[in-house]
Amino acid sequence: MKTLGLIGGMSWESTALYYRHLNELARHRQGGLHSAKLLLFSVDFAELAERQHAGDWAGAAEMVLDAARRLERAGADALMICSNTMHRVAEAVEENISIPLIHIADATARAIERTPSRRPALLATRFTMEQDFYKERLRSRYGYDVIVPEEGGRERIHHIIYDELCRGIVRPESRSIYLNEIACLQAIGADGVILGCTEITMLIGPQDVAVPVFDTTRLHAECAYDFAIGAEGRSSSE
Repeated sequence: MKTLGLIGGMSWESTALYYRHLNELARHRQGGLHSAKLLLFSVDFAELAERQHAGDWAGAAEMVLDAARRLERAGADALMICSNTMHRVAEAVEENISIPLIHIADATARAIERTPSRRPALLATRFTMEQDFYKERLRSRYGYDVIVPEEGGRERIHHIIYDELCRGIVRPESRSIYLNEIACLQAIGADGVILGCTEITMLIGPQDVAVPVFDTTRLHAECAYDFAIGAEGRSSSE
């Protein structure tokens, strides 16, 4: 089994989900007392979020790259940025490390491919919904027509992520807001929903929506675990 390096803390609420998912995958696929081989570098999210909201993506990239280099030196065989938004700096990280970076959008695209969805809605931070680094990757590489909410909806979704979910707050009222945004997007043709922020899985899931739901946290973990074990590492029960 290869060692995965996790760049976490963005927020730590979803990083905890990554840790659980990866270890549950190890137990399920390999059985017995198996667990995942992981290295974790957890950043101070307050510092990173300040750079995000100030538009200082160069400064944010330096924080993530510093974590990536530390994990590479510590012996990681591949890296995961445990955040959709911080894939905004994925290219800068890839250019400065010598080990693979497992991209969350690629993991999501492969899951969409297995469903009828071709016009998925994207719920995420304002940065991910409004900038092209994520949507354009799904469009240019995989041909998906990604739909995002209108401006007011983007603000509501972003606010709930940073002011509630990243602080461990899960409110029924916020779930209703998200489901209303999804209904509006379905009305204009969305045929799937990408939970494009790793905290959103704390709020809604496939049980809440009639169209396919793509939990990027879980999908990213599954893709990384597949890399870690390789074909030879799979259990005979799969």
